[in-house]
Amino acid sequence: MSAHPIGSATLSFGLVSVPIKLFSTGESSAAISFNWLHKKDGARLKQQYVCSKDGDKVEKDDMVKGYEFTKGQYVIFKPEDLKALEEKSTNTIEVTEFVPADQVDRKDVEKSYFLGPDKGGDRAYRLLAEALKQTGRVAVGQYAARGKQYLISVRPEANGLLMEQLRYANETRSIADVPVPKVEVKKPELQLAVQLVEQASSDTFKPENYEDNVRKRVLEQIQRKVEGKEITEEPAEAPKTQIIDLMEALKASLKGKGAAGGERKPAKRVEKKGAAKPAALPAAKRKVGGARA
Repeated sequence: MSAHPIGSATLSFGLVSVPIKLFSTGESSAAISFNWLHKKDGARLKQQYVCSKDGDKVEKDDMVKGYEFTKGQYVIFKPEDLKALEEKSTNTIEVTEFVPADQVDRKDVEKSYFLGPDKGGDRAYRLLAEALKQTGRVAVGQYAARGKQYLISVRPEANGLLMEQLRYANETRSIADVPVPKVEVKKPELQLAVQLVEQASSDTFKPENYEDNVRKRVLEQIQRKVEGKEITEEPAEAPKTQIIDLMEALKASLKGKGAAGGERKPAKRVEKKGAAKPAALPAAKRKVGGARA
């Protein structure tokens, strides 16, 4: 099934303009969402805004947007104020530079879109795609849409182009902000870890080998409810033995990988005499889907 474009624009670099179409890289129908209903009669609920001062319900016409510049103090923006600040949509993706592909950090990518040639843009589209492939570079620029200005990169993807919406510098964090203690890596442990990585390595990544089991279970439960069948909960998985010794964990992992299709035996737990047993960790709660009013 061919994809349907979600928009159109012009990709401009130098004196070259390429008319393009934008396509989503994801499948929106894959997401499962729920609506809030009244428990009493099953009617769908509507969202309301209530004043925190007097508890009165506030209608949309009586609402204004405010920015809290200090605790409890706001500057007010009327709709016309915000409208005046919006970036004018030019419908043009302005490329300002070409940088080595590895200079665009993958953690800075927020969204991505496939780009396809629009009417009259086939030749220029292919030209840009091939030029980016041969130079190993990506195009970087900005794109104004819906009143906002986005930082983007355009890179070759198979025989086409992929546009990535990037975070601005003030929107990103560094791994340096994460507290990571300095721990000595022992050579025998590293050798075993490398061996484990090599045994479980694949030459290609195949996403089709993985399935969202939570989504699958939710869809099955929905179907059972529709058909009026009884719903039974999936049995909880037995807690796995906590492995304390790192070397034992690596050896156990390698042993389990030794025979193809062989049963993996759990590693022996190493406990010190008189040591207190670790407390059981509470099961993590997972939220499935988004609830909307």
